[in-house]
Amino acid sequence: MDAQDPQPRWKKPTVLLFVMAAAMPFSMGTWMALINNFSIEYAQFDGSDMGILQSVREVPGFLSFAVIFLLLIIKEQTLAVVALALLGLGTALTGLLPSFMGLCFTTVLMSVGFHYFETVNQSLQLQWLEKGEAPKIMGKLIAMGSACALTAYGIVYIGLEYFGLSMVWVYLVGGGITFLLAMAAWSLFPHFPEKVEQRKKLFLKQRYWLYYALVFMSGARRQIFVVFAGFLMVEKFDFSAAEITLMFLANMAINIVLAPLIGKLIAHWGERRALTFEYIGLIGVFSAYALVDSALWGAALYIIDHLFFAMAIAIKTYFQKIASPEDIAPTAGVSFTINHIAAVVIPASFGLLWLISPAIVFYAGAAMAGISLILAQLVPDSPVDGAETRITQPVSA
Repeated sequence: MDAQDPQPRWKKPTVLLFVMAAAMPFSMGTWMALINNFSIEYAQFDGSDMGILQSVREVPGFLSFAVIFLLLIIKEQTLAVVALALLGLGTALTGLLPSFMGLCFTTVLMSVGFHYFETVNQSLQLQWLEKGEAPKIMGKLIAMGSACALTAYGIVYIGLEYFGLSMVWVYLVGGGITFLLAMAAWSLFPHFPEKVEQRKKLFLKQRYWLYYALVFMSGARRQIFVVFAGFLMVEKFDFSAAEITLMFLANMAINIVLAPLIGKLIAHWGERRALTFEYIGLIGVFSAYALVDSALWGAALYIIDHLFFAMAIAIKTYFQKIASPEDIAPTAGVSFTINHIAAVVIPASFGLLWLISPAIVFYAGAAMAGISLILAQLVPDSPVDGAETRITQPVSA
């Protein structure tokens, strides 16, 4: 402890980011691992019901712009912790209401917590982390989240397979851990002052248009994976909840090792090359989903698909480099809304397409990745204010 600083050295913004990164996956990991089986076995869902539920889940994400109004009365750090607690509460209650309306209620509660936390957490990361170190630390934060998600999936698997726990109890445990860690973040850390006062109003800036477009396509494409890839494993290949959890365990174990390396790779490669690699890979993965007939290959595609998620760091660091410091918090809220415009529509509408042909859904995902690939080519080698795209390079003196 520094003689001039009464706070212990661990009471730093970066440490708080790691605590919050650890808290979130216990709820989201539990919810994601069980929701397909829980909805089918307990609430008798079909593909259309699941599509509607996932659309409902994304509505709070679509309304993430409202974060900026909450920031008029509450600090970002406080809002992040409150949202975490709400996420834990919604997850803990999920197993207690096994009906269509019950799942809609708990899903909205959980989703408000998750999306508002993610919005503010992204803003805090971009404000608290230095630009040169941001990709590397974000990679480590993903690794921390993956380690905790791995623990959550382990709890799910052991609880179901070895202790015979019902999904009700597993949901209570996962949500409860997130809630307790949120309370720890509330009580153990001081409030950290803002480096730059954030603008407290909504706006769209023309010079951020490429960032908005990349975020929009990312939200549309991600829904194909989140909603339908896992559902394919259960409906087509009859995966049990324990088998789905094992697949998630593999994802998290690999991410613990690879996410920090991906962060370093983005720092070395630059955003355009990283995004190009991601989108080419996703075109191949989604096309393969449409054709796969083997449960083993389906699981392999699911794991490969998930590995590309860490590459999304590049979109965040691209924005960090081009943004005015005071724009970070309001743009985080707006970008989450943009990310969820398609997310509100795609699950329900594509759920109906699913009833016709699951392959169409995955080919659409490949097409979305193709559009993202084209957009990524406009990212400059060295993005800065005034050189946001390759067609807006500043004129040399």
